[in-house]
Amino acid sequence: MADLKLKDLRYLAALAETRHFGQAAAACFVSQPTLSAQLRKLEDYLGVQLIERQPRRVSLTEAGTAIAVRARQIVASSDEIVRLAHDWRDPLSGRLRVATLPTVGPYLLPQVMVRLRKALPRLEVLLFEYQTGTMLERLRAGELDLGILALPVHEAGLETEPLYDEPFLLAVPESHRLAARRQVQIGDLGEDALLLLEDGHCLRDQALAVCARSRAHEKQDFRATSLETLRQMVAAGAGITLLPALACRGAYAAAVGLRLLNLVKPTPTRRIGAVWRQSTARSPAIAAFCELLIRHSGLGRGT
Repeated sequence: MADLKLKDLRYLAALAETRHFGQAAAACFVSQPTLSAQLRKLEDYLGVQLIERQPRRVSLTEAGTAIAVRARQIVASSDEIVRLAHDWRDPLSGRLRVATLPTVGPYLLPQVMVRLRKALPRLEVLLFEYQTGTMLERLRAGELDLGILALPVHEAGLETEPLYDEPFLLAVPESHRLAARRQVQIGDLGEDALLLLEDGHCLRDQALAVCARSRAHEKQDFRATSLETLRQMVAAGAGITLLPALACRGAYAAAVGLRLLNLVKPTPTRRIGAVWRQSTARSPAIAAFCELLIRHSGLGRGT
């Protein structure tokens, strides 16, 4: 096993991620010939073909795919060891890789990032946006330290903590029959066309669950890629939708052609929480970051 080098596993993991020798070499800060030669040595050492090399195309063999999964785990564990040693020296410094849902990050993070830099000046936060499935996959692989997403999440090896409960508001065109009201009940909806996000967004499922209590029906020929697309389509009179409260504040509250209506109690909400690996070395930084999110979301702590 002395000949099995960590750097070779890192090269294989990078190639599995990029499926491109040049991009994998750049990610590992080596030349393409160096990376290619080392991967051939790895194949020779293991005695199995890992990579199918074709003109303009790179793919992994079945053995290569299985070994690359384990290589990513080993590389992540190695990086965790280095970071653990660093964090013992200063747990509130270094990089914290944080991912949020596309329906959370743009509306929550601008409220907290300036305060974060003041409160934790030595912490470098790297921000990403992923849908739930990809976020959890990258958390498990050690590519992220913290995810901010909708709870519940039930995954072995991951810890979760509620941050805040976020109410939904009903967005209707200004010409809608309910637009003059300040608040409505879900049951007040008629056979309205409900505009939703595309598959993969957990907010889609949450909105469907809420509106199942009304006669509203999903608009079948439309799927939005973002809340901003939903907002503009509602303003154009194409239908109605549900928007999370943080996406209805500040400049977002004054969209032309659109009315935002409160829903009467019990107000439908979604619970936003944090998720991280149980084995993480970044617990102090994660706790400090989450406390800032709770304090400055303006929605209180979820329970």
